[in-house]
Amino acid sequence: MRRESDSIGSVNVPDDAYYSVQSIRAKENFPMTGRLMHPYMVDSLVVIKKAAAMANQRAGTLKPEIATAIIRACDEVLAGKLRDQFIVDPIQGGAGTSANMNANEVIANRATEILGGKLGEFLVHPNDHVNMAQSTNDVFPSAGKLAALRMTGELLDSLDQLIEAMEAKAQEYAHVIKLGRTQLQDAVPMFLGQEFKAHANALRRCVMRILKSRNELFDLNLGATAIGTSINATEGYLDCVVDILADLVGQPLKAADDLIDATQNPDCFAAISSAVKNCALVMSKIANDMRLLSSGPCGGIEELQLPACQHGSSIMPGKINPVIPEVVTQAAFLVAGNDVTISMAVEAGQLELNAFEPVLFYCLFESLQVLARAADTFRLRCIEGVTANVEHCNQLLMQSMAIATALCPAIGYEKATAIVKKALKEHRTAVDVALEELSMPKEEIERIVSNCLEERHG
Repeated sequence: MRRESDSIGSVNVPDDAYYSVQSIRAKENFPMTGRLMHPYMVDSLVVIKKAAAMANQRAGTLKPEIATAIIRACDEVLAGKLRDQFIVDPIQGGAGTSANMNANEVIANRATEILGGKLGEFLVHPNDHVNMAQSTNDVFPSAGKLAALRMTGELLDSLDQLIEAMEAKAQEYAHVIKLGRTQLQDAVPMFLGQEFKAHANALRRCVMRILKSRNELFDLNLGATAIGTSINATEGYLDCVVDILADLVGQPLKAADDLIDATQNPDCFAAISSAVKNCALVMSKIANDMRLLSSGPCGGIEELQLPACQHGSSIMPGKINPVIPEVVTQAAFLVAGNDVTISMAVEAGQLELNAFEPVLFYCLFESLQVLARAADTFRLRCIEGVTANVEHCNQLLMQSMAIATALCPAIGYEKATAIVKKALKEHRTAVDVALEELSMPKEEIERIVSNCLEERHG
């Protein structure tokens, strides 16, 4: 062990640890989730440190050899090294100071090694050098935005593929006629392809909402330092740090127009969380439709047949449950709950800073990751393999009173109503009564229904 000190006192640090005293205190103080920071958050903190070192060197405030050592240390972490040295829990007090200092300490110790020093010797100092011209209050929210940009990109890719799968099914079943339902009751005929097309369009609308809210993540408060006044940051640093970072991550980042506002208010995260929650709700609705339309099979609707993924019961032989739609809905529950937490965290800031971004990021990252995985799972294990029970779709339609609605243009509302009343009274199908009352062959009735839909669909 080596002995290190801070303003509170001294602690023992493992000899081979690249973290230092503030990281150890954080690990002891915040045993909240039992997890570590998301890898994308670690990447984002480290790439900001790299950009800051480059900017400070360009501004002439950081010696070239120290800047070079910091940049090299950052590159090593970004390549996957020293990840076990980021030891703080993602939910922490201090507005993210522990996460920021964990990064500062690991980078400083590795940079010190690069310059020939020993761990804990700090030839490169965590605060004076690695954190130069920065504060937790601009580094941490900026890192959160970078991580969220990366995760929303992955979510959008997953949603695009799910939409493509829905569109493919819409084409495949474009001319399969089935019974449309409202309030879980028989309504009017429709094409099965129209149902899948509607799902695709709903998801496409979700994508547009996410894209719109995602645009706010490109505005960073990096350079704001403590409260947005840029105290301790030079003009040379401020002029280039965001541009350097934008080049490093390949995103169109820019400095926020009002750094004080951007430091006080993380409402952009509430906006993107809301868009993600709306998407989760839409996905859950679609999943529930799949469960209903595949229900049974013998005692239910069974117009759709979902891929069999696993046995459904420990007691009922041959039972297969709609487990993929069920897990998608549970993912939506999680996202909706996280949105409540994010909303509360956004509201809870006071004066010049919001101290509750750690739990905000924890919930947002979980929502983005879980929903992307849910979209992939839904596509791969359900939508792509779903099949239509075409014969049964036709059978249910022809047994329903919905046929009468399609016949209205051909025979008139009054005659169609009389057919429905007689069918209900005599417990017969509307088709049987129509055959009798209209002296019309069954094929002609089916043709009328099909033509009615083709005209609307065309």
